[in-house]
Amino acid sequence: MQMRLVTDYLDNSVTRFPDKIAFEDGNRKIKFCDFQIESKNIAIAIVKRNLFKHPVVIFLDKTIECLTCMFGVLYSGNFYTIIDTQMPKDRIEKIFETLKPKIVLTDSVHVNFVKELLQDDCIIVINNIEKSIQSEFDILSEQHKKILDTDVAYVLFTSGSTGIPKGVIISHKSVIAYTEWVRDTFDFNENSIIGNQTPFYFSMSVTDIFATVSSSATMYIIPKQLFTFPVKLLEYIAERKINTIYWVPSALCLVANLKALGKRDISCIKKVLFAGEPMPVKQFNMWKKILPDALFANLFGPTETTDICNYYIVKREFSNNESIPIGDACNNCESIILNENNERVAKNEQGELCVRGSFLAYGYYNNPEKTNEVFVQNPLNNTYREIIYRTGDIVKYNDRNELIYLGRKDFQIKHMGHRIELGEIETSVSAVEGVEQNCCLYNIEKSKIILFYTGKVQVEDIINSLKKSLPEYMIPNNCVKLDSMPYNLNGKIDRSLLKKSLEEK
Repeated sequence: MQMRLVTDYLDNSVTRFPDKIAFEDGNRKIKFCDFQIESKNIAIAIVKRNLFKHPVVIFLDKTIECLTCMFGVLYSGNFYTIIDTQMPKDRIEKIFETLKPKIVLTDSVHVNFVKELLQDDCIIVINNIEKSIQSEFDILSEQHKKILDTDVAYVLFTSGSTGIPKGVIISHKSVIAYTEWVRDTFDFNENSIIGNQTPFYFSMSVTDIFATVSSSATMYIIPKQLFTFPVKLLEYIAERKINTIYWVPSALCLVANLKALGKRDISCIKKVLFAGEPMPVKQFNMWKKILPDALFANLFGPTETTDICNYYIVKREFSNNESIPIGDACNNCESIILNENNERVAKNEQGELCVRGSFLAYGYYNNPEKTNEVFVQNPLNNTYREIIYRTGDIVKYNDRNELIYLGRKDFQIKHMGHRIELGEIETSVSAVEGVEQNCCLYNIEKSKIILFYTGKVQVEDIINSLKKSLPEYMIPNNCVKLDSMPYNLNGKIDRSLLKKSLEEK
């Protein structure tokens, strides 16, 4: 069956397996048929507001209700943005300022907070949505005809160097192209049982959610607190016979480092996929030893490519001092490695990973300047318009002709599975009373964000202030107070000298 819109996946699964469990979140489980009805009830509530092709904010915890809201927005012909309920108010306000949403979907638990940001008539409390009658569902059939596969499905926000988060715009067409690839490549099917780890505002969740719906699989939303108790986490996996996990390496390393592996039988796991940051080989080998027959794959890509642009299925042994390759381009994508002269790199030369193909985002919402900076004309093609995305990731082919990730070309990092602009942290630190100057670096080996600063303010005061404006994963792990900031010959802060001081400690 040819899929045109993301909601077609859900309709197809309802036809195939109406009574099969689609999702479970710890509080309840829901069948595909009931999931569709709840989603359509939400869609009707939105359609009654006469909105089409507008952003709809979903402000909910990570629950089944959040998922039904996503599909409800899509059925209505609009596009969604997920906002973490634990996100600082200042950051939420910046996202609202960019989106200017006319509707926010929330529940009775969070409605008072949302009322501080928007007028009451812009808020839909999902607890109060009444069940629709069949004639109202017919309205959605007409709405379906108006939606194009090139229309926007969602906007996910990533870090921005100016302190303003960037909203990545992804279409139905890109989601479907990516979902078809990931489903076929890793054989997602009705027997797949997926253990979701990543937040819904993070692009990795796109794989979990849409692979589930497209293949009529079942997805368990693993309670966040279980990742603090790895043995209980493994018990949870074993009891539910979860056979597929797609986690950030930090989560996999946590289980390995706390020596939980081997304490519970998790042989039910047949696929271990990971992405978001480099996977240390030492901890990878610990997982491989416990699950020798499982498929392991390193997936690589930014939010701007829906989720992934390159992948590497591990089929050989790796020593602890090696890097796991990021592999080949996904189907219908091309990875182009360009040097500083915008030419393809020569053998043994490193360059910037650039991507073209069906997975590409349209750009950044309400931010044409940043869009035009990284979504550019392919310099290898001067005959017609062809957009590539410059990822900012520096890569190189190793002696085996495997593509290896080396790092970033700018001040962007990958930390705890999140892509972060160090400039955004620096902007927030600069706003702290008493801070004169500051500079952030990232220690890759120790996976720590290091803040250097000058001024008459204590570290505790800086951290407390940052907690009001930045999510937890962006808070510096170490803070170093300096008498004065070092400068290079160009009069800029000497980051290389600061980095060297870290290496000497």
